[in-house]
Amino acid sequence: SLDPAHPFPKVQNKGLNFAIALEGQDAYGRHSPIAIVQAPRILSRIIQIPTHLAGPHDFVFLSSIIHEHVQTLFPGLTIQGFYQFRVTRNSELFVDEEEVDNLLDAIADELPMRPFGEAVRLEVASNCPREVIDYLLKHFELAEDNLYSLPGPVNLSRLAAIIDMVPRHDLLFPPFVPGLPSVCMRPENIFAQLREAPILLHHPYQSFNPVLDFLRQAANDPQVIGIKQTLYRTTPDSPIIDALIEAAMAGKQVTAVVELKARFDEANNIRMAERLEEVGIQVVYGVVNHKVHAKMILVLRREEDGVRLYGHLGTGNYHPRNARIYTDLSLLTTHADITADMNDLFMHITGMGKAPQLRCLLQSPFTMFSGICDAIEAETRLGVKGRIIARVNALVESDLIRALYRASQAGVEIDLVVRGACALRPGIPGVSECIRVRSIVGRFLEHSRVYYFGNDGHPKLWMSSADWMGRNLFRRLEVAVPILDPDLRARILKETLQLYLEDDCNAWVMRADGTYDFLRKPPDATCKSAQDRLLEHYDRSSQHA
Repeated sequence: SLDPAHPFPKVQNKGLNFAIALEGQDAYGRHSPIAIVQAPRILSRIIQIPTHLAGPHDFVFLSSIIHEHVQTLFPGLTIQGFYQFRVTRNSELFVDEEEVDNLLDAIADELPMRPFGEAVRLEVASNCPREVIDYLLKHFELAEDNLYSLPGPVNLSRLAAIIDMVPRHDLLFPPFVPGLPSVCMRPENIFAQLREAPILLHHPYQSFNPVLDFLRQAANDPQVIGIKQTLYRTTPDSPIIDALIEAAMAGKQVTAVVELKARFDEANNIRMAERLEEVGIQVVYGVVNHKVHAKMILVLRREEDGVRLYGHLGTGNYHPRNARIYTDLSLLTTHADITADMNDLFMHITGMGKAPQLRCLLQSPFTMFSGICDAIEAETRLGVKGRIIARVNALVESDLIRALYRASQAGVEIDLVVRGACALRPGIPGVSECIRVRSIVGRFLEHSRVYYFGNDGHPKLWMSSADWMGRNLFRRLEVAVPILDPDLRARILKETLQLYLEDDCNAWVMRADGTYDFLRKPPDATCKSAQDRLLEHYDRSSQHA
């Protein structure tokens, strides 16, 4: 209960809470019109009812159980009302990187305070009376715009727990085995294979194992003298980390760029960094005030003609589990300009000095924004002969949006596959008539970023870790790698762009007013799902190999 001796409890971020309206006095003559009940996080939010009391698959919310028995918490008082609420807090860690001596220690000190950051949103049950809402808004110092009234449970994502509690395999996606390119079927010497041709992997349709094999072979190869890698999201017990440790134990020079500020993975990354440092790996924490979001591995190998560089660049994280549920691209290459650029970038990240003059990679925060703008402008000059197709998770950078509007007004045909936030509006007469925007939401989380420009019959295509957002283009270290091999470029164009423009099963098409139409056809109709078509294609490819 709330009175001078019982202050309002410290409500955790997104915790389940209840405001209880009370009437009456307790044994000491105290009267409090409102009390707060917090549900411990350790308790499951979904409870299966024993089968002898109900059906085999009957469940009840924890909130319903608390509601039924809340009277026992307030004996002798009358319960006038019972209302769920949840508070979302700002989860940013406030660390002045220029003022701290050790970034790892500073972030470790801040982490315990994350669940109690500044309140930014209040969610309440729709039956909550106005006087209780006003009381909560005042306590959390929130305005009316921060209030969300919900006609049901305040956290429906808790229902996902039922998937593992009910054996209904008929309601699940059928299992699949990721395929392998034929060149990766026998990974005895991946370096020899890369000297012949680059390898492109499309996850999760193709296995992440060749990337692990690349790193493991580098760790065990006596001719490898150094390994450099960026680590944004992974796990401390990942096989990636085991390979780096194995390489360091074998006497190789290993450098790991660990991004401690990867949101909600900070604790994992701190443990990972400490584990790497224990075996003598050089660990750096990126660049002050810029997150290192680029996904790169560089292997330095001594060969007959000198030291050769082998590289891996990806659109996704070095996280084997994510590689099973995120769609991403991986490029393994020994292309001289690409790997030389990677080496210069690692030198830049781990040392001091001006930004390197790169040969072919685009790099945020220095050349990526201008490189994309230049490519859009080149298509704009082509007018109706221009062609732009881009696939990103978010498109909110205002100058890029204006550049795309100008291209549309010049007659350039533009297709954008934007999974999430999109501040551009397509189809506005005189502004964006030539622009179409769609989002694909299916079995896998769409995560790869691809930028395609027709370039008057000499197409340019980049794959990248960067979305078209201000944070990616100006406040992070990102990389976009050009796909120089014509066959790989054609493959990426088809698999990550053209198939998604044909999808009429999982596609949401944006209207000019920012709303979306769902294109899915009736269940008995034949539709083209890009994800299903890729699963079938790589299943056949694997069987053929």
